[in-house]
Amino acid sequence: MSEAELSSEGVKISASGTSSLQHGPITNASGWDGKLRMQPRSATLANPEALEDSDYSDLDAPPVDEIAADEDLLDDWPLDEDEIDLVHRRVSSLPALRLERFKNLKRLCLRQNAIQHFELPQSVADGLLELELYDNLLKTIEGFEDLKHLTTLDLSFNKIKTIKNISHMTSLKELYFVQNRISKIENLANLGSVRMIELAGNRIREIEKLEPLKSLEELWLAKNKITTIANLSALRSLRLLDLKSNRLRQISGLDSLLNLEELYLSHNAIDKLEGLDNNGKLRIIDISSNPVKHLENISHLKNLEEFWASGCQISSFQEVERELKDKHNLETVYFEQNPLETNGPAVYRNKIRLALPQVKQIDATFVKA
Repeated sequence: MSEAELSSEGVKISASGTSSLQHGPITNASGWDGKLRMQPRSATLANPEALEDSDYSDLDAPPVDEIAADEDLLDDWPLDEDEIDLVHRRVSSLPALRLERFKNLKRLCLRQNAIQHFELPQSVADGLLELELYDNLLKTIEGFEDLKHLTTLDLSFNKIKTIKNISHMTSLKELYFVQNRISKIENLANLGSVRMIELAGNRIREIEKLEPLKSLEELWLAKNKITTIANLSALRSLRLLDLKSNRLRQISGLDSLLNLEELYLSHNAIDKLEGLDNNGKLRIIDISSNPVKHLENISHLKNLEEFWASGCQISSFQEVERELKDKHNLETVYFEQNPLETNGPAVYRNKIRLALPQVKQIDATFVKA
């Protein structure tokens, strides 16, 4: 400014070097404070239902095929590429990607995009082995009919309510449905080769219709609404069972799972450690955050390597020693936030070390041999 300058504190400095305090808005020589003012207007929302319905979809929006953002994403990729990863790239239209150019495509990863409808050229679907659609906007499993050779399918973090249209995927080994809106386990009977199923974070109330899955080794059902461990007796190959954060009150239904090695039951309402008489291969047990008062009924589990029981109500060091001292492979135990710790925090770890001299880790602390 030729006549005067304004300091950052709002002080007007005159040409002569004297200053005076500026009260009110800072303006230029013409008296303008730099703000653009417009006449107030009222806004009308064209689709007010979008505020009420989290699943609202605007039917008048331009077709996803017309969104140019997808057009050039694969222009620089070699045409003989067998793996394509487009993560968090705002992909909404699969036809716009022109995947039929890639004759050798075996793995397609489209995580964290905006795909609402799935469709692939048959030439691509025929050769595809792995498909990841994690974190998109799919509401139904449609358009998967030509995917007959998939070994891995990941539909986690979508809005799917029903498992369907995958019975023809008889080569599947791994199936992921984490964090959807599924309320029933169904339509999996033909998946005789599947080894791992992930259904955590859904709305499932009952373990059911898994009997035909003789090859199943891992079943992940955490964060559902399951009240009873049931209908697992046919799963003789099962090695891992995850039922964290459900509504269980009792450990039961595991008698036939002779090959079970890992059992995760934290954050339930189980008050007694029991029901493991036939599970002699168990290596890892997690019963954290359950109202279990006594350490019992696990002395026969000679293969234990990790035992997690944080946040329970266990108070007896004698029980700890009785049940766990002879487990030569036991390396990790968690007993924090039990009366074992809270009744004497200063001596807690030393007492655990005396009771279990073989362990290498107590809670998050590694201990010296």
